[in-house]
Amino acid sequence: MRAYPAAYDLVSPGSLDSVLALLASDPGKWLPVAGGTEVMVLYTAGKLPQHNLVNLWNLPELRRIRVQEGAIAIGGGCTFTQIRSHPVIAADFPLLALAATWVGGIANQNRATLAGNLANASPAADSPPALLAYEAEIELISARGPRRLPYSEFHLGYKRTALSPDELIYAVHLRRKFAGWHSYARKVGARNAQAISKVCVAAQAKLASRRIQAMRIGVGSIAPVPLQLSEVERLLTGTHVDRLPVAEARQLLNAAIAPIDDIRSTIEYRRHVAGNLLAEFLRTLPEAA
Repeated sequence: MRAYPAAYDLVSPGSLDSVLALLASDPGKWLPVAGGTEVMVLYTAGKLPQHNLVNLWNLPELRRIRVQEGAIAIGGGCTFTQIRSHPVIAADFPLLALAATWVGGIANQNRATLAGNLANASPAADSPPALLAYEAEIELISARGPRRLPYSEFHLGYKRTALSPDELIYAVHLRRKFAGWHSYARKVGARNAQAISKVCVAAQAKLASRRIQAMRIGVGSIAPVPLQLSEVERLLTGTHVDRLPVAEARQLLNAAIAPIDDIRSTIEYRRHVAGNLLAEFLRTLPEAA
């Protein structure tokens, strides 16, 4: 079954205030669309349930990357091409810059937006593990005003988020405090490019005197939502890099995740590979120290 174009209504109010007013007028009726890379897949297959779409692509407020001395704010409408090519993101947040290169091909990166990647709420999305590793905050906006929350609280369940029907993702905020941290990221998919992840890890550690002072680990594709491995972080913080409890860390990871069997992979494979990637990250620490 294919979509019937005449059955859909697309409006383009042209200003952020007008979009927010439209969303507030009938919450849940309008589906915000920016790059449309996920929406068009469903539309083409005739499986897009929402028939009322509102265009966000031409809103400059959502397309800005604002750099301050201690923080950076990435507009929700920023594309992954913008993110991967921005010099401050590349220097201060290399895990996010790398994740941006994983998002489909160049054509997808030119259209796909950060907010779309998050609002789509796929546990296999490429950017969430890096945002968890960087302790991101997410700013939501509506006609009622803005609000901010830790990104770790944004995903409530599979395809469920803290985003209200009348809200948009305005920006993602990152503090520029990770200089000198050792970082690691791996995406495992069916091929080297343009593949949805089977397992995805973004991790970083602050090291001093060959001990772990702090650690952040984000993972994707192995639970209903992107996960921060808080128990693993607590276990490893304070430990000497030459005496890391790798087996215990793998056990905690295994207890935290809930992978599924699907067309891309199996539960057993995902558990095994996730443990291997965690162990690989930990093996990089002694040399980094």
